[in-house]
Amino acid sequence: MRGHIKKQEFAEKMMENRKRLYCIAYSYVKNEQDALDIISEAACKGLLHLRDLERAEYFMTWMTKIVINTAIDSIRKNSRYTALPEDSDGCAEMIYPGNGQDAEPDREALMDLYNALDILEPEERTYIVLRYFEEYNFREIAQMLKLPESTVKSRFYRALEKMKQHMTGGCVG
Repeated sequence: MRGHIKKQEFAEKMMENRKRLYCIAYSYVKNEQDALDIISEAACKGLLHLRDLERAEYFMTWMTKIVINTAIDSIRKNSRYTALPEDSDGCAEMIYPGNGQDAEPDREALMDLYNALDILEPEERTYIVLRYFEEYNFREIAQMLKLPESTVKSRFYRALEKMKQHMTGGCVG
């Protein structure tokens, strides 16, 4: 049992990482309440399977995977997307902390990014979120998703190309 984390440490790590986990969930459902529900459900799943986490240093990778899978399950259950409200600061402030006075240009860019993310399938979105929002490298993403690194790279670049074509008005097929 050496290396396993206790319930108290789990709770502390959840609190330390709640904004990052929320932003991951929000990037999938684009709705504050749904994102909070996903975080709650993921926390329950994490707590139930706490003994599966062998080393505390892997907590964030482990919980990120749980949040992503919970978000994808939620999308499949609801099979709908919710548009980002124009007056919402929520995740924009969390993703780009400290952008206070000059938030408008960043908000517009963020809206474009979320619109482009909307065209991706949930599984495709995972690669973009992990790489750009969470700043994991390809090796870490491959380990997290239990895929070869080359597969992660090709799927990431394919999703990125799909977003680029959408944003430039190109034909996405």
